[in-house]
Amino acid sequence: NIAMHAEIRRHAAEAGFVEADGSLVVLPYGAERTSLISSAMGTPHAFDTLVSIGCLCSVPKPAATIKTLVEQLLKPGGQLLYIEHVRSPRADVAWWQAFWTPVWVNIMDGCRLAQPTDVWIDGMDMWETREPMAISNQDEEIMFWRRMGRYVKQA
Repeated sequence: NIAMHAEIRRHAAEAGFVEADGSLVVLPYGAERTSLISSAMGTPHAFDTLVSIGCLCSVPKPAATIKTLVEQLLKPGGQLLYIEHVRSPRADVAWWQAFWTPVWVNIMDGCRLAQPTDVWIDGMDMWETREPMAISNQDEEIMFWRRMGRYVKQA
């Protein structure tokens, strides 16, 4: 989301990552624009780390996009780090997520509440290391059920 780029740059700079020295790359494309991302980087498998924070819910064709990003852009041995809101494991909450998504998607920039992003990532067969992680102190009845993980691509 381009509207978040200033905040991303600010937080990254606080952690010592800046575009001027090449330690930070912020591209003006949605994740689904994999060919543009690859072209902008100039080489396949250009990334040591892909980070996704609360954005895969709004990507068209997310399962295919995630797979393409990892296959084409992430270096062998590179890592995918994510924290995303995902489909709740509770059937009753997942039902409400699905119920509200047609309205929510129109007012929240394409966000789909019931995406099983964590399941899609974990189910990919290209990981050397899988480290899915639970979010502590998370209410089971929350509509924004979150998961995070660290996945390392096979070398």
